[in-house]
Amino acid sequence: MPHIEGFYKYRGVLIVPPLVIALFWPISESETNWIVWPIGLSIVLLGVFGRIWAQQHLHLRIKVPVQLTTTGPYALVRNPIYISNTLICIGLTVLSHHLWLVPFTALWCAVLYSFVVREEEQHIKQYGSQAAAYFRDVSRWIPRYRGKPLMVTNDFLTASIWAEAHNFLFFFPFIIKEVALSFVSSCRCLAFG
Repeated sequence: MPHIEGFYKYRGVLIVPPLVIALFWPISESETNWIVWPIGLSIVLLGVFGRIWAQQHLHLRIKVPVQLTTTGPYALVRNPIYISNTLICIGLTVLSHHLWLVPFTALWCAVLYSFVVREEEQHIKQYGSQAAAYFRDVSRWIPRYRGKPLMVTNDFLTASIWAEAHNFLFFFPFIIKEVALSFVSSCRCLAFG
């Protein structure tokens, strides 16, 4: 399936369009900083912390052999990284003040990641009956607690924080935009005040 492989291979780039729209769309911004920033920031941080928790168990960017991961958030849902990515994108969209764009961003992420996980699941099938049991027991998208204790942290916490620290860079364009808009607004007030 070449088109699905393209989605998987370019998933990092394909997530960008709604964020670019959120960053540069010139009109229809909400002017409620007092509520937009705390909510948007909370959603982004929830996504980043979700990625850190998942990374502790997945070990993808850490120098540890990769195996079928079924612990931590992977005991609740099969795709916690993509759910966390979606939260980051939604939170950044909220930070942009374009609240009308939030449903579009959520839909974009849902469609993109639905193609991505189909390709990924083909690779996971290499684990045979263990993968089949995991697919049967754990939902692809809807987290479900099954009564087993969840490991929240492990020996890979520090390495996982470092591996996921780049996610904090997504804030900077939105902070720069906010500062620039505040500066322009202040200049207008001074000029016409």
